[in-house]
Amino acid sequence: MKKACLALIFTVAGNLLYAQNVASINGNPINSKEFLWVYKKNHAGEHQLDYKDLAAYLELYVNFKLKVAEAKALGLDADEAYKQEIAGYEEALKSQNKVPVSSPEYAYIMNEYREGVLMFNVCEQKIWSKAQDDEEQIKTYFATNAKKYEGKQFSEVRGQVIGDYQQQLENDWISSLRSKYKIKVNQSELKKLAKQ
Repeated sequence: MKKACLALIFTVAGNLLYAQNVASINGNPINSKEFLWVYKKNHAGEHQLDYKDLAAYLELYVNFKLKVAEAKALGLDADEAYKQEIAGYEEALKSQNKVPVSSPEYAYIMNEYREGVLMFNVCEQKIWSKAQDDEEQIKTYFATNAKKYEGKQFSEVRGQVIGDYQQQLENDWISSLRSKYKIKVNQSELKKLAKQ
């Protein structure tokens, strides 16, 4: 009886916690309030929340969080240069005295910066340096997609080809991350956010 009661309490508590999250990746929650803060920050001037817009933005945000999860899995958050950069940013943020350290906004700003740097570092490793450094792969991509470049010479469109190749690498990588990590979207919470 005692075990059944405890199981029920943990299930109810878990459901309440999940209800406050718009999604999770491998069980790690994406907090609704933080998601909404990021959304509003990137959609300044828009007063009404639209479910379709929120859902589309959540897809992008999940992609971002997947990259961050992968960066952590690779141990990039343990890198000393990364830690020093974060500490320097936090010191600068505190010295400005614009956002109280105890406020949720301060925590959101710091988390956004931490994760943004991780995302940049992992993208540098997985996408950008690959696309810049592998001339043979870039030329192969150009040859495979020659119709797209309307008969132009590689030297004329090299920059565009690199950009397109980077996009292809990113799309493939995101697909593999979406297969690797379990993503759960809380549709009822997303609908609730759209009504705010």
